Amino acid sequence: MNPSRAAVRELLVKVPAVTAFFWIIKVLATTVGETFADFLTTYFHRDLHILTRHASLFVCAISFGVLLIILAVQFIAKKYVPVIYWTAIVVISVAGTQITDALHDIYGVELWQTTLLFAALLVATFAIWFRSEGTLAMKSINTRKRETYYWFAILFTFALGTSAGDQLSEIMSNGFVIPLIVFASAIALIVVLNQFKILGTITAFWIAYILTRPLGANLGDLLAQSPADGGLGLGTNSVSLIFLALILISVAVLTITKRDKLTA
Repeated sequence: MNPSRAAVRELLVKVPAVTAFFWIIKVLATTVGETFADFLTTYFHRDLHILTRHASLFVCAISFGVLLIILAVQFIAKKYVPVIYWTAIVVISVAGTQITDALHDIYGVELWQTTLLFAALLVATFAIWFRSEGTLAMKSINTRKRETYYWFAILFTFALGTSAGDQLSEIMSNGFVIPLIVFASAIALIVVLNQFKILGTITAFWIAYILTRPLGANLGDLLAQSPADGGLGLGTNSVSLIFLALILISVAVLTITKRDKLTA
C-alpha cells in the first residue's frame, strides 16, 4: 500500500486513555443509563398517558435516533473530544438498557436468553474485529474501521451487562446491595488477576467494562428505587440529574487538563 494513502486513512486515537477518571465516568454513565431509561419510560407512560408498551418503543426510537446523531459527530471528529465521546457513552448506556428492557418487558424474551444473545453478538464482534485488525486494544482505535467495531462492541457490552445484571438480581431477589457487592467483587478479582499477569490487560479491560454496567445499574436502582423495593427512594430523575452533573464536572476537568489524552 502506498504510504501516503495509509497515512490519510489513519486518524488520531479517537478514545480516551484508561485512567481512574475513565472508570469513574464509566460507572457514572452506566448509572445514568439505568435511571434515565426508567425515568423516560415512566414519564411517557404516566405523564403523557402512553401505554407502557408504546412508551417503551417510543423512548427506544428516540434514544437510538439521538445515538445515531452523536455517533455521526464522533465519527466526523478528527480527534478524541471528551464531551463528544462521553455524550456518546451516556446515550449508548441508555439505549443499551432499553434494548434489553424492550425485549424482556414487551416481547417476553427471558433474561437468560437476552444474556446469551448479546454475549454471542459481543463475541462475534470481537472475533471479527480481531481477525480483521489483530488487536482489540483501546490505543489502536485510529481508523474508521476500528472505530466502527469499537462502538458495536460498546453497545453490546451495555446490553449484555444489563441482561446479566437483571438476571442475577432476579435470581437472588435480595434487593440491590448484594448484587452490587457481587459485581464489585468480580471487578476487584479481575484487577487482581491482571496484576498477577493471570489475565491479559486487554481481556481484563473488556471483562471489567462489561461488569461495570450491572455495577452502575444496581447502584442507580439502590439510590433511586423506593424503600419498599429495597432502594433509598431518591427517585430516578434526581439520581439522573446528580450523576449527569458529576459526569459534566469530570468531563470538564478532562477537557481542561487533557489527562486522558491517548496517542497511538
